[in-house]
Parts: sequence; C-alpha cells; structure tokens
Amino acid sequence: MIHEVDDVLRSLIRAEVLGGGQIAVVFDAPTREWAAKVNAPMVNLYLYDIREDMRRRERGLHNEYDERGAVVARRRPPRYFKLSYLITAWTKRPEDEHRLLSSLLACLLGYEALPPERLAGSLAEIGAAVPMSIALPPPEDRSFADVWSALGGELKPSLDLVVSVPVTASPTYSAGPPVGDDGLHARFGDMPRPPEPSRGGLPVYGNRPGRPVREEPAAAAGRRGLALRISENRSGEGSGGGTTEGAPADATKEEPTA
Repeated sequence: MIHEVDDVLRSLIRAEVLGGGQIAVVFDAPTREWAAKVNAPMVNLYLYDIREDMRRRERGLHNEYDERGAVVARRRPPRYFKLSYLITAWTKRPEDEHRLLSSLLACLLGYEALPPERLAGSLAEIGAAVPMSIALPPPEDRSFADVWSALGGELKPSLDLVVSVPVTASPTYSAGPPVGDDGLHARFGDMPRPPEPSRGGLPVYGNRPGRPVREEPAAAAGRRGLALRISENRSGEGSGGGTTEGAPADATKEEPTA
C-alpha cells in the first residue's frame, strides 16, 4: 500500500513537474551524511510519519452482495492512514531549489486526491478516493524543526504532503441464508397458557431470607379474587339494640369472591 503511493507520487511529479528531465525522485532520509553525498539535482520525498486518520473512521459493517442482490458477507469499512512526506529540493543553488519547490507546490495544489487514472494495485481495487493535502500547518504534537533535529541534518525549506490511504485489511463475516417463505406457519385462536416456572426454593422478593413460602389451601388454589370476612358482636335477641354483658353473639358475614 505504501509503495503504491510512492509510485503514484513519483509518476505524478515526473510527468507534471519535471517534464521528463534528468532530476531524480528519491525517498531517502535527508540526514547529514546523505546530504554530503548528493551530487546531482533531485527531489526527495521522505516518509517521516504514519498514523490513522481518526476523522475518517466509520462504524458498523458494509454488506457484500451476490448477482441476485442478496447479502452474502459483511466486512468492516476501510480505515484511513495518513502518510506524511517531507518534500525537499536538492540543487547547487538555493534559487533553483526555490523554483523547483514552487513548481511542486503549484502541481500538488491542483489535486485534492491522488489522480484516479494513476492508481494501480490495491488502491485501484478499493475504488475509493485517496485524499491528500499539501503545506498545511503541522499538528501541535510535532514540528518540522523536530523532524530535522531527529535526522541530524540542517534545516531546509520543505513542503509537507499528507496522503490519507484507505486500508481494507479486515476480516470478512459470512452472512446467513436469506429468510424465505418455506416453513412459515400462522395460527389463530386461543394459545395454551405456558406453565409457570418453578421457584426452585428461591426466596420471594421482599421476604426474609430462609423464610418458607406460604402455601395456599387446596380449595382456594383454583379460584382467583378477593375474599373479605367481617366479624362483629351484637346483643341478645332483643330488638332494642341494648348491649348485655355476658351474652355475646358472633355474627359472621362473608363476602363472595370477586
């Protein structure tokens, strides 16, 4: 994937900037030792950073269809990774380097993504755009001076090129067969009541742990509702309503079950 981006950038710069000239396009680290050996004009694209582009990450799964339009598999969406290139021009005169950098900037500003006609290999098979940006401010966590300090070379004017490459290296999950009409039955009417699950000796919610569950009498097990029992004491057989001690009579009134 990275080498395919290198090939696209090399062919683009040779065709639209250098015009088939004798200036080489290389991808070496511009260290102090390497700079001392440069004896011919060249354009250097040093890949100094690789990290995921979190703004382009997607969630969920993408469906894959067969010739009938049925889903046969699902896979994760592609994840984009930013390839950061440090572009420098190397000639004998600083004026020639500035002129070459100006041509590179004008060429790369004309594209918001790598030209589709120049994509090959896995980049062409994905069928997605490969965005790129040129000469944007560096992130807050690094600066170009730090890059040159790490390389041990002298600071030079440069262009920062960032290419966001989609990567589809993810597992594919096979989908189950589509739902059909075979084996589909519909039934109308009263359905049998499912048996109540057994408590299994578990405590009742709100009850004290270990307290046995009260069992209902057999006579009341088959009926549902509310039973109310009222007891009151009345006087003897007189109609005056007076109360006589020692002669209570229990009268019981039971409400029918609802």
